[in-house]
Amino acid sequence: MNTSSLPVIRLKTDRLPGHPWVWSAQIVKPDDRLPPGTVVDVHDAKGRFVGRGFWNGHARVALRLLTTDPDQAVDEGWIAARIARAVELRRGLLRLDEVSDAWRVVHSEGDGLSGLVVDRYADHLVVEYFAAGMWRFREVVHAELQKHFPNASLYWFAEQHVQRQESFDVRSNDAPAAVDVKEHGLSFHAAPGLGHKTGFFADQRDNRLRFARLAQGRRVLDLCCNAGGFAVHAMKAGARSAIGVDADAAILEVARENARMNDVEASFEQGDVFEWLRAAIARGDTWDAIVLDPPKLTRDRNQVVNALKKYFAMNRTALDVLAPGGILLTCSCTGLVGEDDFLEMIRRVALNAGRDIQVLHVDGAGADHPVASNVPENRYLKAVFCRVG
Repeated sequence: MNTSSLPVIRLKTDRLPGHPWVWSAQIVKPDDRLPPGTVVDVHDAKGRFVGRGFWNGHARVALRLLTTDPDQAVDEGWIAARIARAVELRRGLLRLDEVSDAWRVVHSEGDGLSGLVVDRYADHLVVEYFAAGMWRFREVVHAELQKHFPNASLYWFAEQHVQRQESFDVRSNDAPAAVDVKEHGLSFHAAPGLGHKTGFFADQRDNRLRFARLAQGRRVLDLCCNAGGFAVHAMKAGARSAIGVDADAAILEVARENARMNDVEASFEQGDVFEWLRAAIARGDTWDAIVLDPPKLTRDRNQVVNALKKYFAMNRTALDVLAPGGILLTCSCTGLVGEDDFLEMIRRVALNAGRDIQVLHVDGAGADHPVASNVPENRYLKAVFCRVG
């Protein structure tokens, strides 16, 4: 890439963005129409070089800054080097192969590869695109992944709302069949293409193990259980019983198979969480340990307050079936909801319920989901372990 000939996008201000995402309202609209995903140089209002990244005049995030080094080209070699660095982190520093064969290979901005997420499930790699610019580099992305995982198959996709927002068209190949993966000595089905993230919630890997240890000898209720990971881990660690609840019938079949694979007795029921809990309250049922891990509640900054109200309602209702001295693991994967606001919601739940909530530990996704210091949104998962009086 000849960096001297790149198109230039100017900011409206001479202040540094401080974030790799630059919104359309912050830039001067260029005279020329540039294809979505074009690599451009970014200058401030005084004409000084700020960075280099992907331009997309169709998206709310008009610029994705990738480097602030004027001598660093954003090209195939740059992509290859970033992927190699991401793989070395997982295999070299974190040594994840010793723990699981299901882990995140690339975590978008956390690995300096804005718009790209790659998850590994045994011998399958699932590649998810979030930006037109990264999609334009798909050939080198796929080739480099095959170098690091030579026996792996690749499945790539982008969600429809992302393709509309970013104005690019992804023709996915066929999703692989469900594959068995290992995690802390247990076996689970991963089902890429089933519609649940990229196939398996590997981000909760360490939280499942921590909860299982706390749940020994307890009756477990796994709400929004997805593939039943928390319930299965808990039973394997010595929980007295476990029941999982989810609205999706298809994923509950995967959960039941996961219980069978690990030779544990756990039951799973389909239902709306609120309706299911109200019925349990009416029966007078209680549990000693509850997981509440709902799906993302909003992608809209204007709906964060409403999302917090929903979290409040779910957690408040769950407390009515949690026995005194019980364990509550309450989670949020809504990146726009910050940790402080989530903890404040828990404080208000305790006050409203007249229950004493002790926060034992606050965690997030595993270390294979690194967070860029200037992108707090990357720390999307909040996992709060509590004891409730």
